Amino acid sequence: MTMTRRAALLAAGTAALIHGLPVGAQTLPAIHVVKDPTCPCCNAWMGHLRDNDFPVSFEERSVAALEEYKREQGVPVELASCHTGTVEGYVLEGHVPAADIRRLLAERPQAVGLTVPGMPYGAPGMGPETKRAAFDVILIGKDGTTSVFASYAAA
Repeated sequence: MTMTRRAALLAAGTAALIHGLPVGAQTLPAIHVVKDPTCPCCNAWMGHLRDNDFPVSFEERSVAALEEYKREQGVPVELASCHTGTVEGYVLEGHVPAADIRRLLAERPQAVGLTVPGMPYGAPGMGPETKRAAFDVILIGKDGTTSVFASYAAA
């Protein structure tokens, strides 16, 4: 069987497209976000996730329903923020940086998930990183213990 020039070019182009994609873009799992319909910073955080190659879906709930969802997911009240995401069995509470989500998924600790309590200025979706306030990303253990997963210094 003889390959025509057109078929060869098509095959080469297809291979380049398939193999030229960054590995992370091919393998990152989707993050599902539950949020208050009136919160613009939640949309900005979802934009940060998309900018870092995470597929994102979302649903909006009332404040009361969102608070109940957080409790169901194992987020302690004192570690809550404005939105709650889930990815591969982990909870992502608040403005968790994409780099820390990638690390969480790579290390796979026995944990409920990660939280950035409150809404620290300069965290992803909360204003410019160049004017960031210091904040910690907290790991919530399955037993309810917490530890610092990552720290971000003030900019």
